[in-house]
Amino acid sequence: MKKHEPEIIRGSGNIYRDFNLPDADVRQLKAILAAAIIKTLDRRSLSVRSAQRLTGIDAGDFSRVRNADFRRISVERLMAIINLLGSRVDVEIKLRRKQTTAKGVAA
Repeated sequence: MKKHEPEIIRGSGNIYRDFNLPDADVRQLKAILAAAIIKTLDRRSLSVRSAQRLTGIDAGDFSRVRNADFRRISVERLMAIINLLGSRVDVEIKLRRKQTTAKGVAA
């Protein structure tokens, strides 16, 4: 029996886009911002309650960030949390054309 080699597919760098989820770019941005918040909380050994006392942001928001539940939290709110934790957000934008198929339909 011949062994099949697994097919290796290079991702786009955005897993939400790779799985064709709606609002993939917004989801990716939220994940990046949340990772920065979690890194800051961990580096400073802050619990969600101590982060709440420090920033005035509801502890539930910090719990949602830690659990990657972004349905009820906006990009602006995540950026505000980062600022209140004493960091600054710099944004770099790269615009790319959508890839099209031979029929001219966006892929």
